[in-house]
Amino acid sequence: MSQNNLIDHSKRGIFHRFSSKNKIHPLIQQRLPWVNNEADFVSKCTQCEKCIKACEENIIVKGDGGFPIVDFTKGECTFCEGCAQNCPENLFDLTIVPTFSHKISINESCLAKHSVECRSCSDMCETQAIRFQLVLGNVAQPQINLDVCNGCGGCVAVCPTSAISMTLEEQK
Repeated sequence: MSQNNLIDHSKRGIFHRFSSKNKIHPLIQQRLPWVNNEADFVSKCTQCEKCIKACEENIIVKGDGGFPIVDFTKGECTFCEGCAQNCPENLFDLTIVPTFSHKISINESCLAKHSVECRSCSDMCETQAIRFQLVLGNVAQPQINLDVCNGCGGCVAVCPTSAISMTLEEQK
């Protein structure tokens, strides 16, 4: 019997989430707030890293090509404007509303959808965009009010099952 036959390969699946092939969903990492035009941002950004150093929440990191991105798995955007105020280029438009062009959604891996009590996301949601509705015979289920979601990402990092993702909002 060869050495390979003694290894239970089915258990190696646990390492797949650490693989470079399984990157974080691209909308969990996105451009900085108040950036309206991706092409304009990439052409004008000098990659000076002043926005990274100015971020009080440390959620701005180097992304592809060295350009700064927000990584919501590290925390939430507090809209402190530090990135915009410290940028030597004219890349930010603080009049843009909404600040981010994405909204959250909750998938089926949510603990509440499996009858396990968890409200981590709503506890972190300052705008109360995520609330839990009582359900007869089950734990309360998450309800999202997209009209009040500001896209800060505070709910993303605290979710124990990574059930919260972001989707691009329809442009009007």
